[in-house]
Amino acid sequence: MPSGLDAFTSEGRFFRGNVHTHSTRSDGVRDPSDVCAFYREAGYDFLCLSDHFLSRFGFPITDTRGERTNRFTTLPGAEVHAPANSHGDIWHVLAVGLPEDFAPTAPEETGVALAARCHAAGAFVGIAHPQWSSLTIEDGRAMAGHAHAVEIYNTSSALETGRGDGVSFWDALINEGYRHLSGYATDDAHFKVADHGHAWMMVKAPANEPEALLAAMKAGHYYASTGPAIHALSIEDGEAVVETSEVGHIAAVGRGCRGVTVSSPRHGGMVTRARLPLRSFAGDWVRIVAVGHDGRTAWTNPVYL
Repeated sequence: MPSGLDAFTSEGRFFRGNVHTHSTRSDGVRDPSDVCAFYREAGYDFLCLSDHFLSRFGFPITDTRGERTNRFTTLPGAEVHAPANSHGDIWHVLAVGLPEDFAPTAPEETGVALAARCHAAGAFVGIAHPQWSSLTIEDGRAMAGHAHAVEIYNTSSALETGRGDGVSFWDALINEGYRHLSGYATDDAHFKVADHGHAWMMVKAPANEPEALLAAMKAGHYYASTGPAIHALSIEDGEAVVETSEVGHIAAVGRGCRGVTVSSPRHGGMVTRARLPLRSFAGDWVRIVAVGHDGRTAWTNPVYL
């Protein structure tokens, strides 16, 4: 069971990456080389081009190995699809780290079976944009056993439909006992609008190499962000001790409305450190959020107390 503390105590350093992105290999408008160049030049450490794994696009697992440098790496992957969620729509499942010879989706294959096959093939499996898809808790239960994580923020969904948030869906599954689920943020960039460079994972790994990054992601050794940095998290004497970049608020949140927040006493002021008492979370779970005055947010994975 991953803990939100692991990203701050495990070996290595943080690497910034986006794992949900599209190119002209499916429905994006920039070719793979241009997409990789954008993220490389924007200061990202790694990228997964997750083109839609559908027959009309030739079931692509886009080869980006030629875009790697000594400072930037890529992971193979795809956004896979099969019937059917509770609305009768196809599933959207992120699979990072798929092998190149991953077999095309069979005509009779369900979305849950496809996710299980991705998991068995060694991929990091994420439940993509649950709010955009209007997934129900029943959908979450069906998929959770084969997923590592929930997509808790999706830039493209937020900009185009106002449905970018997946935190409530994630929390509901955690409350039901699916404590292995971590939460990641992505762009889901198609480059048709300004949907690139706004959300990422900060993965703690011993090296910026595909195998090390993938292992760290599966272990939950990361936090998610649309702006703020979380530099440190520890539990000391019944308090969460948090260090961040300059933000407006640092909060601990948990089941239901349980929460405690530290803000600057000055209107519009900034905080970078907080000690958050955890008495009300005893025996359950808590995660940390750091929120800027502009609404940009960073989320740790849950800590189980």
